[in-house]
Amino acid sequence: MLARLAAFLLALGVAAGAAAQTAPLNWPPLPAKGFISGRPATDDDITAGNAVFVLRAYGIYFGKPMNIAIPQYAYFTKRGEKPVPVIVVQAEIGKGIKVFGVRGFDGKTATARDYELQLLGTTPPH
Repeated sequence: MLARLAAFLLALGVAAGAAAQTAPLNWPPLPAKGFISGRPATDDDITAGNAVFVLRAYGIYFGKPMNIAIPQYAYFTKRGEKPVPVIVVQAEIGKGIKVFGVRGFDGKTATARDYELQLLGTTPPH
């Protein structure tokens, strides 16, 4: 009897864990402000909270905006970790390197390279 109860509780826990892992993600709406698009970011954009990074060397801005929809949804995967849902708020290329500014649902920001992102577009993913 005790073994059957333990097996039932274990199965219940596994089923609950699987259900939690497959629960749909509740993506927030894309922001109406707090991003930069169509031009390279400046220090003022950082101060205003509209950009995550500035591509600059020796006082000269060298970043070029990428021709992608900003803001948009994405998954950010850092060095083999689980993908994290984010919103892309900036995308620039400098010296042949594509760099993205992303904001997590918790408001924290990070930079990402193109191979770390799976861009999902402007419609909330299912």
